[in-house]
Amino acid sequence: MTFLSKTLSRVKPSPTIAISTQAAELRAAGRDIIGLSAGEPDFDTPAHIRAAGIRAIEAGHTRYTAVDGIPELKEAICAKFARDNGLSYTPRQVSVGTGGKQVLYNALMATLNPGDEVIIPAPYWVSYPDMVALAGGTPVIVEATLETGFKLTAEALEAAITPRTKWLLFNSPSNPTGAGYGHSELRALTDVLLRHPHVHVMTDDMYEHIAYSGFHFCTPAQVEPGLYDRTLTVNGVSKAYAMTGWRIGYAAGPEALIGAMRKIQSQSTSNPCSISQYAALEALSGPQDVIAEGVAIFQRRRDLVVDALNAIPGIACPRPEGAFYVYPSIHGLIGRKTPQGRVIDSDEAFASALLEDTGVAVVFGAAFGLSPHFRISYAAADDALQQACTRIAAFCASLS
Repeated sequence: MTFLSKTLSRVKPSPTIAISTQAAELRAAGRDIIGLSAGEPDFDTPAHIRAAGIRAIEAGHTRYTAVDGIPELKEAICAKFARDNGLSYTPRQVSVGTGGKQVLYNALMATLNPGDEVIIPAPYWVSYPDMVALAGGTPVIVEATLETGFKLTAEALEAAITPRTKWLLFNSPSNPTGAGYGHSELRALTDVLLRHPHVHVMTDDMYEHIAYSGFHFCTPAQVEPGLYDRTLTVNGVSKAYAMTGWRIGYAAGPEALIGAMRKIQSQSTSNPCSISQYAALEALSGPQDVIAEGVAIFQRRRDLVVDALNAIPGIACPRPEGAFYVYPSIHGLIGRKTPQGRVIDSDEAFASALLEDTGVAVVFGAAFGLSPHFRISYAAADDALQQACTRIAAFCASLS
């Protein structure tokens, strides 16, 4: 009898965390490393939000709270959904967790039985398939390629649905591609879902507010009210408000589902950090101008990186609608060799050789379910991005 659970055989360690860790180790060893693998804003949490956290400490808000969020924060989340998305929820329909990842995991644990299928468009956030597997479900990966703008088509969704399908797990704007679905694109998908009433929608809207000129964010239950009772709308404060370390995510959906998620959270972590909840309350209820300021910086960085990468022979980089990632193709580089004789036979080999030879840390596309690509997070200083693109160009030029 083995000591460790067989469940572990169904999951892999997070590649993004592994690469960030490797880059940190190389930096500690004295290497000049430019890390473009971490998915978090490089800004400080805004001052008024930090101050709210300090006030919470000084006011003694340092004890247990309700399992899935303080009432004031739930009210603020309801107000946010009404204000930004035209969606009406009550606090009983809201769950607050320790980051969006926990909220997603709670929902999967609360609903999946062995044999249940979850449709996941690829490229996907690295944790989606493993969370589904941990919860006992079966990930059904549907490729959304460069030719479709990395977006799931209605035809591909229809073809993937079976009697066992329980969820479509959906992310827009996307990590890792930055692709965002417009109203008509979402309408095509929701029309398919209306024909299959046994399929529910779990929509990860974490990058909602990081949307660029010409793109207008919308979410499935907003586009099709007929899906309201079948949709869990997930969001959080980590990206828009530069609060990754505060660990607050939230979701709204059917009251029965929220109650089941609350039960799971009550027997795992219990409440999210009390101090972080009060900071999140200020983020959602306080001044929102900090979002536009951050988006303007990210859009400038996006254009810098896209233009630089598209100037490199062998790389093709689409211009994302949102988030702070690019997902360039390296199809034109596969099969080439480094000066040391290493064959670039995969995007993993490309990312590994790039890190070893130039000190630029990116994430290989296979981690996100679609190759041959790599992901860059441009949540980094402009000069670091410019230097990284220069190093990438030199590396690619050295390949034969």
